[in-house]
Order: sequence, then C-alpha cells, then structure tokens
Amino acid sequence: MISWTQTQIQRLTALNAPDAVLQKTFEDTSAREHAYQALEKSLVITQRNQLLEFQTKHGRPELCRLEIKLADILTQAGFAQVSTPIIMSRWLLNKMSIDPMHPLNSQIYWLGDDRCLRPMLAPHLYYLLVDLLRIWERPVQIFEIGPCFRKESKGARHASEFTMLNLVEMGTPENIRKERIQDLGARVATAAGVENYRFETETSEVYGDTIDIVAGENDLEIASAAMGPHPLDRPWKIHESWIGIGFGLERLLMASHRSKNLAKFGRSLAYLDGIRLNI
Repeated sequence: MISWTQTQIQRLTALNAPDAVLQKTFEDTSAREHAYQALEKSLVITQRNQLLEFQTKHGRPELCRLEIKLADILTQAGFAQVSTPIIMSRWLLNKMSIDPMHPLNSQIYWLGDDRCLRPMLAPHLYYLLVDLLRIWERPVQIFEIGPCFRKESKGARHASEFTMLNLVEMGTPENIRKERIQDLGARVATAAGVENYRFETETSEVYGDTIDIVAGENDLEIASAAMGPHPLDRPWKIHESWIGIGFGLERLLMASHRSKNLAKFGRSLAYLDGIRLNI
C-alpha cells in the first residue's frame, strides 16, 4: 500500500482536504493518481463556490468579521477601544524590560536604531493608561485590536505578521482577578467559536507567570493572561490591581476551524478568507 506523495499532500491540504482523506492509502500508483485527479477537481470546485459565496454574501474576510464582533462584545461589556501607532519607540520596549539582551529583541523588526514595528500592544497601552488612570474612574477598561510583527520561525502556528487583541482592566479587585480572567477569556473564545479550551499556568519571557488559554487536542495557545500589581508596572508608576489578556486572532480562527494551518486565516496574497487562490 502507498500513500499520497508529499507534493499531493501539500496541495490537498491547501485545498482544505479533511484529515481522513489525507491519510488514505492505495494499492498502486495508478490508483493513487486517479484518486488524486478526481479529488483535486472536486476540492477546486468547492473552493470556487466558497469564493463566490464570499463575494456575494460576506464581502469581508473572517478575520475582519471577527475583529468587529469582538470589538462589539467588549464595548458592550464596558471596555473602550483604543488605536495606537504600529511603529514603536525603543524606549517603550526598554520600559517593558526588553533590552538588547532580551530573547525577544532578536525577533523585532527594527527601523533604524530607535524605532521598530511593534512586536506587542502592551507598551502603548501602558502609555495610555498613565493618563487614563488620572482622568477616568475605576475600573479603567480598554482594549486594542491590531497587527503586530515578529521574526518568528517558520511553522504552521506562527507568522511574521499577526493580529492581536489585548484587553486591560485596571482596578479589578485582587480577590477576583483569576475569575475575571476566566470570565473575559471565555467570552472572547466563545464569540470566536472556540469550544474546546482550558486555562493553564505557564511562564512568559515578558510577564513571568501567566494564565494561558489553550485549545484543542494539539494544545494550541490562543491567549495569554497576566495580572498586577506587577514589577513591569513600576517604570510607569502604576500601582493598581489589574488583569490583562492578549489573544491571537488568527489562532482563534485556527482553533475554531480545527485547522493546522495559521497562514490561511491571516493577511495573505495566497488566500482570501481562508480559500486558496491558485485554483
């Protein structure tokens, strides 16, 4: 018995063939090639129909639709959406303890010596919170959704450009911080269509101990949460009890679709709304 060739597996995977189909075996090469031609033709027709449905029904990629959906849910829960620059100053990263010796430093896209494409949303949110905590009553609840950039190693779970949702609630009573993380984490995961998820304690290069949200049988990390007071608050002279959660939107979509491929859910020239274009 023989299996699909590696080239055939790559093509069928790009066309969203089910896992059971990818695991099929055949008596000989002739049977395999005949099956491949029929299957590829069928999958291409399906993809073309899905592209037509996208054009006539959705008109907006699922990533964009998810951004709008999550923004609506959070604003209805009392959070205010903010929008900060994509270009970030080095001194803001330094205040997050990310110096030239930090492991994350080598993953940053530097634009000269003092600026970079933001690798995370947190430094700009900290900057805003310094003023908002002075102006607004507690709790101060803000969130941002936007692109971040890191020189990630190639893989099905990573991308150099990805979309983050970072929410922060300042003034959360210390005795309910974990419950609040679970509540807000569940709201976002459920809204994204993620059903099989759990909360786990992990260690982060930036925040130390975190509470991560992990989905599916393959332990896909879809979010990471932290709480304060935290040592990273000191450079900002913030002395609040708080919780914060960062979600990867492409990973939320990957988990909701039970997919192994992150690339099809992000900004792409090869896919449109998760549909391969070379069909």
